[in-house]
Amino acid sequence: MSTIQMPERMNFSAVAPKVFKAVLALDAAAREGLDPVLLELVQIRASQINRCAYCLDYHTSDARRAGETEERVHQLAAWQESSLYTAKERAALALTEAVTLLPRGVPDDVYQEAALRFDERELAQLIALILTVNAWNRMNVATRKTPGTP
Repeated sequence: MSTIQMPERMNFSAVAPKVFKAVLALDAAAREGLDPVLLELVQIRASQINRCAYCLDYHTSDARRAGETEERVHQLAAWQESSLYTAKERAALALTEAVTLLPRGVPDDVYQEAALRFDERELAQLIALILTVNAWNRMNVATRKTPGTP
């Protein structure tokens, strides 16, 4: 089996270091207080939707290091049909999809379910995490960041 090498368009962190560092700082702030496994599930799901190969590679590895199982990682694309996710995780994943697919809006029932499962600070952190992973996805897809590179 041969693979196709997708050439990286730009090394964003080298060309725009101030922007890159600002997104890193936002990412660090967004992670505060969130469960490491939930955090990775959210980042993987957004990256699946946005088709970011770099972020999928990065976050599936981080999820495994955080204790996530292969089965749950593999079923994440079909989480709505899987019994492997808690009510809290399901609420976070539904919100992730709604915010990632923003032109469709965030339905009240999706937001309210997340608000039931997370306290207000956690919900704010979750929203910040979702917007941050979407920023990373867009940056890495636009520049064709290669999976496995620093």
